Amino acid sequence: MIAVDQLTKRFGAFTAVDSISFEINVGQVVGFIGPNGAGKTTTMRMLTGFIPCSGGRASIAGHDVFDDPMSVRRRIGYLPETPPLYPELTIGSYLRFVSQIREVPRSEQVRRVGDVMERVGLSGWENRILGSLSKGYRQRVGLAQAIIHDPAVLILDEPTSGLDPRQVVGIRDFVRNLAEDRTVILSTHILSEVEALAERAIVIDGGQIVADDTLDGLRGRVGDGVRYRVELCAQNGVHVATEVGALVGVQQVEPIGEADGVTTLDVRAPSDPRTAIAGLATGNGWQVRAMEKHAPNLEEAFLHLVGAER
Repeated sequence: MIAVDQLTKRFGAFTAVDSISFEINVGQVVGFIGPNGAGKTTTMRMLTGFIPCSGGRASIAGHDVFDDPMSVRRRIGYLPETPPLYPELTIGSYLRFVSQIREVPRSEQVRRVGDVMERVGLSGWENRILGSLSKGYRQRVGLAQAIIHDPAVLILDEPTSGLDPRQVVGIRDFVRNLAEDRTVILSTHILSEVEALAERAIVIDGGQIVADDTLDGLRGRVGDGVRYRVELCAQNGVHVATEVGALVGVQQVEPIGEADGVTTLDVRAPSDPRTAIAGLATGNGWQVRAMEKHAPNLEEAFLHLVGAER
């Protein structure tokens, strides 16, 4: 559905996007993440035809973004970080205007406006002036305008910005439903949003793609890998770490602390060691208080790939 090949954008001597390539298929929600100034918004603006490229190619639904931009625009819905609203219009009149310029058939415009308002939680708000809305409700209107023509591809830049927790849950469900038969690119600084919605993430840094993988694949790139937090109650806690570290398959054991006879360990192993640790505890008469698996989250993977903000 989306194919990008060696896409490049230069602003004078500065290269904002440097020969990036990726493909996204129908039904995928893909997170597009990176630090500030990494090239995320520039890439989205090129994909929507808002700005030209300096090199490379991009196509959406088989149409070249730069050679056939009108065909591409008919097939995409775009929500920029700041929704393109006219503050003096009502919600209803604005969405009817968008439906006209998006070439929705006149006979379907009233029904389509009502449908998208219901889907984003704006039913009954047709006569509210856009300029009087909070940021969260403006974001809802922005989502409505992005989908009013039923596009095959959605490009969303910070779609939950300004929403309260209840609204965020609603928008997440909404995006999941949309992704069943279309392609969604989600650019956001909120990594938990990507974890909740996407199955894959493209990480861009310094204008170049540094990773393109499933979320589990990205987490697996963190050097420490999966860790296990173990709490054992033993009469002599001095030797607990040594004996756990001697188990087959255990790579490293780091004592975290000891209090009230309970020794807490951080255990690293390529495969789950908890059964072996439980057996060791039973044989030594130790009491197992807790054994928890801790896998790296997306934030840890992100920092591992791009480092701290420069």
